[in-house]
Amino acid sequence: MGVGRYHAVMTSLPSTERIGSYVKRAEQALNTAKNAALKPAGVTVAQYAALLFLDENPGISAAALARLCGVTPPTMNTVLTNLQDRGLIERTPHAWHKNILETRLTEDGAAVMKDADARAVRVERAVAAGFTDAERATLQELLTRCADLYSVRPETATAPKK
Repeated sequence: MGVGRYHAVMTSLPSTERIGSYVKRAEQALNTAKNAALKPAGVTVAQYAALLFLDENPGISAAALARLCGVTPPTMNTVLTNLQDRGLIERTPHAWHKNILETRLTEDGAAVMKDADARAVRVERAVAAGFTDAERATLQELLTRCADLYSVRPETATAPKK
């Protein structure tokens, strides 16, 4: 092979058959749409997710919130620090476990959450409108199955069907 020349490597699974590529493409499009929708509310998708789950789970710990949002605890701590610096959340020591901070929305946080949620819901409804009720149900079922299958460790996965 000369300089500037590349040899195509044949893989065992063409890119057009990789489900993960389609899932990633949809996730990226969702994040792009939600970031644009949430910008006027002054929050990112990660901050909105934290506010949403805090609204539903007042007093939750940062670790539990990280699990709900699908991010690492250090990432969640960065998100929470930013929200706290803006006065959108408050963190107080747990009554019994002093090393655990309970996190709650402030009044300002609840107002930002309400605005951001209305914007995010518009994105969700616009996409949902592109599907029939049956298609939405099927898509939710298939994506749930995908997530469950991706959660299986490779050594316990079944061999591909031929």
